Amino acid sequence: MFANYHTHTSRCNHASGTDEEYVLKAIAENVKILGFSDHAPNAPRSDGYLSYYKMGPEEAEEYYASIRALGKKYADKIELHVGFETEFFRSTWQNEVEFLKKHPPEYLILGQHYVDYERLDGKQGNHSDRGASLCDDRERIKPFADAVIEAISTERFSCVAHPDILTYTGSDTDYYLEQMARIIEASKKYAVPLEYNLLGQALGRQYPRLDFWQLAGKMGAAAVLGCDAHNPERVAVSEEIEEARRRLSECNVKILETIELRKPF
Repeated sequence: MFANYHTHTSRCNHASGTDEEYVLKAIAENVKILGFSDHAPNAPRSDGYLSYYKMGPEEAEEYYASIRALGKKYADKIELHVGFETEFFRSTWQNEVEFLKKHPPEYLILGQHYVDYERLDGKQGNHSDRGASLCDDRERIKPFADAVIEAISTERFSCVAHPDILTYTGSDTDYYLEQMARIIEASKKYAVPLEYNLLGQALGRQYPRLDFWQLAGKMGAAAVLGCDAHNPERVAVSEEIEEARRRLSECNVKILETIELRKPF
């Protein structure tokens, strides 16, 4: 693997390993470009709510400092970048932008895990990839697509992580693919590549989803491979990369070895 832009750290509370261990594993696997894109902290809220799966707002500065220091330390071996994975919620987006500007990342990737913003009781609203009782709910599909498309149109994101994360097991697959086609078309229009997620592939999750990538191939979309590494051993597993390349080739999807890192602010 030449480049991976989807790497987490222990700050998100569901990953392990030190920052340097990720870097050393990437170097060992001959990765030339490694981007850290841990879950962006929510801008501070009046009710004090902190997301359980993101770093705290006070950790952002140390996160930047750590990755930048490692970039200097290993500059002769690997190119490092520091960014964030974040959702797009229209109602809170501007607050999030103003907060992230204080420690501006080099890039953002869109990871739309949730359709709705966190409610004031601290619970997430309408998760896009969990909840068996909701997995056949046709009404979840368009709001998810709308959020992803609006995010892409801001031109602040360098790629769309796991664009096929939405769980839909209902019978109306035509409608599902119709909405996914809107996402694929937006990615082409704004030249924001779609990520083929290696973690989902390795764990046998509902994504990467075959019919999504078959459609992407028919529509001429481009993909980038993303490790979505939550521990150092998940960085650039060669067998998984080769399997991903085989699957995407069968779907006639072009694979990008590197992507343009758009300055988000």
